[in-house]
Amino acid sequence: MRISESFEDYITYLVVEKGDLKSTIDTYLDDLKSFIEAVGDKEVRELKLDDISFFMRYLSSKNLKTSSIIRKTTTIRGFYLFLNRENVIDVPLTGLKLPKKEMHLPNVLTLEEVDSLLDGFNLDNNKEFRDKTMLEVMYASGLRVSELLSLELGNINFEAGYLKIKGKGNKERIIPIGEYALYYLKNYIQHIRKFNPGFKTKIVFLNREGNPLSRQYFFKSIKQYATRAGITIDISPHTLRHSFATHLLENGANLKEVQEMLGHSKIETTQIYTHVSTKRILSAYDAFMKR
Repeated sequence: MRISESFEDYITYLVVEKGDLKSTIDTYLDDLKSFIEAVGDKEVRELKLDDISFFMRYLSSKNLKTSSIIRKTTTIRGFYLFLNRENVIDVPLTGLKLPKKEMHLPNVLTLEEVDSLLDGFNLDNNKEFRDKTMLEVMYASGLRVSELLSLELGNINFEAGYLKIKGKGNKERIIPIGEYALYYLKNYIQHIRKFNPGFKTKIVFLNREGNPLSRQYFFKSIKQYATRAGITIDISPHTLRHSFATHLLENGANLKEVQEMLGHSKIETTQIYTHVSTKRILSAYDAFMKR
């Protein structure tokens, strides 16, 4: 059995037993393609630990970021663990060392930039009303892009003011959401979405054909709206999630509470936002002292 054939079994395991999202699976498949490009679609029984080491060097030669090398290698490491567990191979991974991850502080919008972005929509245009609703929900809840685009009608509790989200690893969490975002959600659903050809589907945000919106559309649109609002920093949908977390911490939120709302399995992942907050405070202090 070749690598590509065995990977199909691994994907089935991830979907059925771990409940991984389609977007995650697509990323894994892309990582496998890179691995096969590096070592070839060889017989699985021929796999060695050295193949992973060679794969990391291959990725480095492509000038990939350290974070991308770590992520892709982690995918292949999981594949090896699966093969070991299934007794397909016997390759101990104790000697595998991943490159050290450089700390990268995410771009975060100021409160003024958030206001400029969210106030720059033509609310008489149904598409822009929908897009504003999406950004309001994202900033009010800190959802991942995949979670926002897969949000279902039954997971919104308007009365209690929360969203029920199924995130990475099929883990469910409850996220409070403010009245302002709920106002736009309710109006979008009642006055725009109900006339969409896909109104009977579960997914909240739909394109004009009645299908769920793509990540590519959302990524492209938020950049266009940011340019229109005069925002000069490089922005992506994830920027609103970063801004949500940073602004919460700057306003006294507990780190553990922010971790739970973001759906991070490790507190260390959330702690990066404390570094962002500290950097912003120091920058403001330096600017003040230079006056």
